[in-house]
Amino acid sequence: MSLERLIENCIKQDAQAQSQLYKQYASKLFSLCLKYSKNYAQAEDNLHDAFITVFSKIDQYKNKGSFEGWLKRIAINTALQRYRDNVGVYDIVNEGQIEDVTVDLDDSDLSIDFLLKIIQELPDRYRLVFNLYVLDGYSHVEISELINISTGTSKSNLARARMILKDKIEDYKANKNSRSL
Repeated sequence: MSLERLIENCIKQDAQAQSQLYKQYASKLFSLCLKYSKNYAQAEDNLHDAFITVFSKIDQYKNKGSFEGWLKRIAINTALQRYRDNVGVYDIVNEGQIEDVTVDLDDSDLSIDFLLKIIQELPDRYRLVFNLYVLDGYSHVEISELINISTGTSKSNLARARMILKDKIEDYKANKNSRSL
């Protein structure tokens, strides 16, 4: 069945079409939800909530742009909304200038599982900013609007996330080298 037909049937609340759409996109969206969640269970909840939103608003998709991109925006916004609901409003004021740290995520000595694990271990606000900026290409202005923080706080959180990741990678490499001696 074509994507257009599948969407039409989902608009009509056809359970079989909804099931097919879920099966087709759930794994991609789950990976995305996992990036923005504290753990596996929260990622499952975010995926579930994202699909509820998809099925309730699928009639708003107007075949302009990528359908998968539309689904991804819903999944990201679902996870960010859960974060905003659980955190409340906060902003870090006058944290001072933080040195910009570069983290080499393309290092061939590091497994993707290790990188995902250390990114997921970041404090929520740092993980969200890091993922939005580095992995999904949002600007600091966009991030500040998405999670209700200032642009400066977004930059500060990114720098702190990079420092934490750099330290964890250096510790990992040092431990790996000491074990091989």
